[in-house]
Amino acid sequence: MKKIIGIFCIGLLYATSVTAQPVITFNHLAIYVNNLQKSTEFYKNVLQLEEVPEPFKDQKHAWFKMADRITLHVIQGAEKNVKHYRSDHFCFSVPSLQPFIERLSRYKISYVSASDEPMKVTTRVDGVHQIYLQDPDGYWIEMNDARQ
Repeated sequence: MKKIIGIFCIGLLYATSVTAQPVITFNHLAIYVNNLQKSTEFYKNVLQLEEVPEPFKDQKHAWFKMADRITLHVIQGAEKNVKHYRSDHFCFSVPSLQPFIERLSRYKISYVSASDEPMKVTTRVDGVHQIYLQDPDGYWIEMNDARQ
């Protein structure tokens, strides 16, 4: 009987580990902006994120697809000139950084390296190239060519 109970418990543990869903999953990132129109244009045109329907329809929100089932919520109403620190950033990866840098140039958007050198690319120890730029409200965004 002990052997049967033991086999049952092992089977139950295996079944639970195979079928268990994560308890927590990432859903969205929300940022508070001063000018919704400028921010919407930035995320839509410069970063080329896909705008998705938002339920409020109150002219104070814009939603963008960041990944499968993950969105960026851009919300109107922030004060002007809020200081943001580069260490507090979010990151997107692109297949190649150079075409993205060329797009930044067309939009006259500057960027810095990890060591704050203007218009320079950092090569991390793992070979990933990265830059940092700011959106219209000063939120820091890392762009890199990581292939996870």
